[in-house]
Amino acid sequence: MECPHPSGFHAEVRAHYAAAGAEVARLLRSVPEDLWTAPTPCRDWDVRALVNHLAAQHLWVCQAIAGYTPEQLGHRFEGDVLGRNPLGVWAMAVRSAQRALDRPGAPDLLVHLTYGVRDAGGYARELVAETVVHGWDLSRALGEHGRLPPGSARYALAEFRGYRDLAGTGRFDPPFATPPGADAEDQLLALTGRDPAWSADRI
Repeated sequence: MECPHPSGFHAEVRAHYAAAGAEVARLLRSVPEDLWTAPTPCRDWDVRALVNHLAAQHLWVCQAIAGYTPEQLGHRFEGDVLGRNPLGVWAMAVRSAQRALDRPGAPDLLVHLTYGVRDAGGYARELVAETVVHGWDLSRALGEHGRLPPGSARYALAEFRGYRDLAGTGRFDPPFATPPGADAEDQLLALTGRDPAWSADRI
């Protein structure tokens, strides 16, 4: 079954998917051995656990587009998926997902996920938004303090605004208000319950 998207959707989601994946890869190339256990803004996850979570999600994409259901995949992507080569696993996960999404009509396909059925393009957009936010988490855990690319922040914000209760998923802290005139990044961090001033030094 298919759920057709408007003109331009396919190119847009693929471009943002590639950009979000490349940013995490950039960050992973700079992780020193002693920081894999460093804390992140996701208080239940250190750096390795955060990256493992992201990689497992992206490994799902090509499997879902190929028609596999969560029941068929079972526990394949649970536990440690990074092994001894986190950067290599991340690159492979994103590359395989991009190949699957590049197939003609792939973003319009309906796929089976753990929470129900969704179009593959919508699922990819969801992953982009989560990867952008977790990329911010990872950058802060590694001591970087730069701003998100405005286009990435706006794209992720638009996706997450469509969710009625992010905190209710158990994956985000409660949102908080932003002052008038807050830009897309500040709104995105507030919506996903993140303190813009978070630093490992303050823990």
